[in-house]
This record gives sequence, structure tokens and C-alpha cells, in this order.
Amino acid sequence: MIEISDFKLKEKYYKFKHKSGLDIYVFPKNMTCSYAMFGTEYGSVDNCFRIKGETEYTSVPDGIAHYLEHRMFTQKDGSDITERFSACGADSNAYTSSNKTVYLCNSSDNFKEALAALVEFVTEPYFTEELVEKERNIIIQEIKMSDDSPYSRCYQALMEAIYHHNSARVDVAGTVESVSEITADMLNKCYNTFYTPNNMALVVCGNISPEEVAEVVEYSVPESYVALDVERKYCDDEPRSVYKKLVEAYMDVAKPIFSIGIKDIDIPADNTERMRKFTAMGLLCELLFSRSGELYNTLFESGMVTPDFGGSYTSSKTFAYTMVSGEADDPKEVLKYIKKYISEFQFDENDLTRCKRVLYAEFLMDFDSTEEIANNMVDYIFEGFDLFEYAHMIENITVDEIKDLLTKMFKEEYFSMSVVYPIEEERK
Repeated sequence: MIEISDFKLKEKYYKFKHKSGLDIYVFPKNMTCSYAMFGTEYGSVDNCFRIKGETEYTSVPDGIAHYLEHRMFTQKDGSDITERFSACGADSNAYTSSNKTVYLCNSSDNFKEALAALVEFVTEPYFTEELVEKERNIIIQEIKMSDDSPYSRCYQALMEAIYHHNSARVDVAGTVESVSEITADMLNKCYNTFYTPNNMALVVCGNISPEEVAEVVEYSVPESYVALDVERKYCDDEPRSVYKKLVEAYMDVAKPIFSIGIKDIDIPADNTERMRKFTAMGLLCELLFSRSGELYNTLFESGMVTPDFGGSYTSSKTFAYTMVSGEADDPKEVLKYIKKYISEFQFDENDLTRCKRVLYAEFLMDFDSTEEIANNMVDYIFEGFDLFEYAHMIENITVDEIKDLLTKMFKEEYFSMSVVYPIEEERK
């Protein structure tokens, strides 16, 4: 068992490995609510793979990782695992993203019982064709509901506009057509490939010791839980330019909503370098798009955007982009103004220092919540980052690094915009 601490932050957590190969992280925190997350590095982009020893790759339909997440909640006796969590006073949930699937629970009492339930149900799947078919209509309805959401539609259209081939352009839930192809055999194949101890992590944060967590895991993980080596196949011919510069739709909205995407094709393979770029881009977005900045205040005070305007940088091992979104009467004019502002933007050491303080303060605030700690740890683990290292990276980013990114990241060919207009404008 390794203790990992940070003197400046005055925080620490423990890491150890179960005999199966599962990495376990325990962040003791004397707070009312304890939180656990059991995740696998398997998301919507992992649609082509092969296990070591196989000669052919397996290709599966879009949305299968999300479908698998849904199906995990039914137990062998036909009951829903949420009933077991409720019985011990715990809440449970799960989510699938582009690069991971995570199951979680939290409670104020009986947390060890809730943790045991979490570990057991994630390591003991039960799929039948009947259950898979029963879930299909539920997921199809979820996809249709997302299609009816203007904000979801705007974001998804932007992803499809940014990328030519990258799996990031595919909705996490898939499409009605793709989920209609999913079978129990496919789910079993994906589970046995990716829900393996060397591809997963258990994160626990709260009023519980590492020894107690180890005890729960020891009697909850089945003996058949074995590790596998898997090779994933991703798109390797994604062009630098965006697929489309502009996509437009018309829906039931009061004011046009927009999302501007700036594609980043230069993703460092080294984990530390990628984390440094992620940190630097966070600072650059704070410089450019924060509510205390000139861009926001000019756009807002002139009435060009509403208060929900903002920008952020998203990064993963397989794709990355900057996104600026909001509501505006004339999104195209907003885009034109943003491009001009960025091309003329200047800052100094004092500006960067202010932004460092903002990001550092936000990072510190997360340690007041077991939920935020657990979520941050899961995100960092699957990206190959260390939780505490982020704070030090904030301090060490230089003005020259930010200026270099400012020059490289915002070229014209990297910009794309998705807009959803009110239906009334389509009729004009």
C-alpha cells in the first residue's frame, strides 16, 4: 500500500493493487457522505479491438458501451441492483463517456454494505437475449429524447462537424439503427474484453480506511476475475481541418443557441505532456473566455450574448477541442468577433498569475466534496494523470507556453460552428 500525499495541499490518498490486478484508490475524508466509483477505461470510442492472441479485430455497433452500462443493473435473480442500494440507504448511478464507463454509489450510513454491492454487481454480469431486447426500446427512447433537446442536438452536430472520421463524432448512446444491431453475445464479448481488473479502477472517498476497503474488495471480487491484454484500434487518418465549417438546425428555442468548436489534432502521447497541455489550455481559456475578461464583458454589455456564454478545453488520449457556447441573436457575428478578438489578444505575466489563482482556488474547493474528489480522481486515473500534480502544473506553466498555444491553436481551418435557430426563422 502506497501513501501519496501533498504537503502544500495537506491532502493524501492511498493506492494499492488487489491480487487480481485491480488498482484501488482510497482517499480518507472525515465527511458526512462517502462516495465510491468503480470504472473501466471503456467508452464510446472503443468500437474496434482484439484480445491478445486473436488475429482479427472485432468491430461492434456504436453505442454498445452505453448499452452495456444499462444492462449491468439487472441481477441474475431478475432484481434491479438499485433495490439493494436502497435497502442500505445508498444512492447509485452510472454513466458512459467517450473513454470510460463508471458505476457509483454514495451514502451516509452502511457505506461498506453499499461498497460491497457496487463491487459485486459490476464484477458479476448477467446478459440474456430477452433482457437485451427489453432494454432496447428504453435506450431508443433515450436517444430520441436527446435528439429532441436543442442543446444536445447543437453539441452533437458540432462533433460531427469537427471530425471527419474520429469516433468522437459518434453520440455516446449511438443511433437507433446501431443499437438495433446489439446482441447479448456482443455485450458479453465487450464485457469480457474491457471489464477486466487491469483495465479498471476502484476509487473510494470518505469516512473509511484503506484496510476496510481492502477487506470489502477481498470478499466481493470473484475468483474468476482475470486480466486480459487488449489492443484498441482508432482512426489514424483524421485530417487537421474540420469536416464542416457550419451546421445549422431549427428547433423550438426562443433564441439561437450556438457552439463553436476549435479542433486540436496535436495530442501528446506522453501522459505528462498531455496533462501539461491540458493545464495550459485551461489557463488560456480562462484568459480568453472568463466572465471577468474583456471578451465576455464586451459581448454581454453590447447585448450580443446572454450570461451563459463560456469556453473550455476538452482533452483525451484520442481527441481534443476547445468549445465556446452560448445564446445570441446573431451567432455568426459573435463568431466573427471572437476570431478577431483572439487574433489581437495580448496578455502579460500579471494576467496569467490572476488566472492561475482562479484555477488553483477552484481546484482547492473540490477537496471539500467527496463526490468532487472521487470524480476528479477517476478522470485523472484514466487519463494517466496524478491528482496532486495538476496543482503544481498550474504553478509552472509559463507565459511563453501560453503564447505559443495562442498562436498554434486558433487557426481558421480549425474552427467550426453549430447553430440551432428558432423554428420561426426557418419559415422566413
